[in-house]
Amino acid sequence: MTQTPISTEMDESVGIIRFNRPDVLNALNPATVTALGQAVLSLVSEQGARCIVLTGAGRAFSSGADLSGGKDGNVATANRAEAVLQKFYHPMLRTLRDCPVPLVTAVNGPAVGAGMSIALMGDIITASQDAYFLQAFARIGLVPDSGSSWLLPRLVGAARARELSMLAEKLPAEKALDWGLVNRVYPADTLMAETLKIAKSLADGPVNGLSRIRKLYWESDRNSFEDQLNLEDELQLAASLGPEFAEGAAAFTEKRAPDFRKVPAGRA
Repeated sequence: MTQTPISTEMDESVGIIRFNRPDVLNALNPATVTALGQAVLSLVSEQGARCIVLTGAGRAFSSGADLSGGKDGNVATANRAEAVLQKFYHPMLRTLRDCPVPLVTAVNGPAVGAGMSIALMGDIITASQDAYFLQAFARIGLVPDSGSSWLLPRLVGAARARELSMLAEKLPAEKALDWGLVNRVYPADTLMAETLKIAKSLADGPVNGLSRIRKLYWESDRNSFEDQLNLEDELQLAASLGPEFAEGAAAFTEKRAPDFRKVPAGRA
C-alpha cells in the first residue's frame, strides 16, 4: 500500500496536517508540497476547519527538499530546481500565505531548508525542546529559497538572517525562542496537546477577523505607512459590517461571552 505524503484529520474544528514521510524525515518532493496546498484548502472548504495545525509525523518536522535524485525527489540541476520551485513550491507557499483561517505550525523536530521556510509560515509557531532549525542551503552550494530570504530578516533581523544562511548552523528551539523566531517551546511529549490548546482558542475566535489580521501583517512589509492606513480602513470597514462584529458588540452589551462559531469561516 502506497503511503500518502500528507495525512489529515479533524480535532473538533481544528484541521491537523502532518507531513507523512517519516522514513525520510519528511523530506519534501513535488507530491508532498502539492498535497499540502490541497489539504489546506480541503480542510477549510470541505470540512469546516477554523484553524489549521501543520506538523510532521515521526521525529522530524521536515528535513527539507528531497535531493535523492529519484523520480519522487527534487533533482538538483539548475533548470530542474527553478522549474520545481516555480511549479510546486511557490503555489503551495502562496496557499499558506492566503489561508483563510489561522495557521499554526508545530515544529516537532528538525526543520531544515525548505522545511524551515514552511515552518516559519505559521501565524503562531510552537516547537519541541529538542527541535532545531537549519538553513542548510549553503552546505550544498545553494541559496535560500521557499521564502526564507524574505521571512528570516523580518523575524530575526538582517544580521541573524545572514548568519543563519551563510554559516548554516543549527538553531536550537530555545535559542529560536530567544531570537523571536518561535512563539512557544514545549517538552516533546506535550507539544501537540499545548499546540492544540492554542489552535482551539483561535478556532473559537472571530476567524474571519483573524483572517483579516493575517492579511494586514502579510501586506505591511510592502506597504508604505499611508498604504497600510488605507488597508486598515478597508478591512476595518468590512469587519464592522460583518456578523462577527455584530455578535461581539451584542455580547458586550449583554455582558456575555461572544459565540463567534455562529459565523462560519469565509463569511464577511
